[in-house]
Amino acid sequence: MTILKGLLAPFQIFNDVVLPIGRGIAVACIALMVVCILVQVFFRYVLNSALPWPDEAARFLMLWMTGLIAPSAYRTGGFVAIDMFERALPKTLAAIVSLLLLAISLIVLVTAAKLGYTETFGFGGKFASSTLWVPLDWVGGTSFKVLLRYMYMSIFVGFVLLTIVNIELILRSIITLFGGGDTLKPLSDLDLAGAE
Repeated sequence: MTILKGLLAPFQIFNDVVLPIGRGIAVACIALMVVCILVQVFFRYVLNSALPWPDEAARFLMLWMTGLIAPSAYRTGGFVAIDMFERALPKTLAAIVSLLLLAISLIVLVTAAKLGYTETFGFGGKFASSTLWVPLDWVGGTSFKVLLRYMYMSIFVGFVLLTIVNIELILRSIITLFGGGDTLKPLSDLDLAGAE
């Protein structure tokens, strides 16, 4: 049991530190996304002159918001789940089924992280650019187009964080299966501690 708790500790500490930061950035992303959309609505319907960048900027912010908030939701059980079958089983069997599902999820998450890595750092990601321009002319800089790799990076980062959360959940499930679950802090307490 001590070995399992020793394995769990780095994942739990990482998630306790990084996920609240991700939530904060995600909140900023959604606020900026709303601003982009309101700017576009104003220019399109009031001034009758739509801007080329707000739609792409809002999409960029939405991708990053999703990649950074999903791990917190996954950790605290915030995703939609059909758990009638698991609840109908005896406690030990339900824990084994839950552990099996987490293991399958780990395979999917690692595969998705690999795909995200390929899209972000692969050959094609180096050249493809979006229609989003960052105008720095007005502050003495040079404007540049945002490469698609920075959008794809949200997928990679999101799936890496989800994988780390999944490993933590697997370790917590194994500890609980072996009777040490009552010694673990509830995830809701851990996750909300960073939000205060």
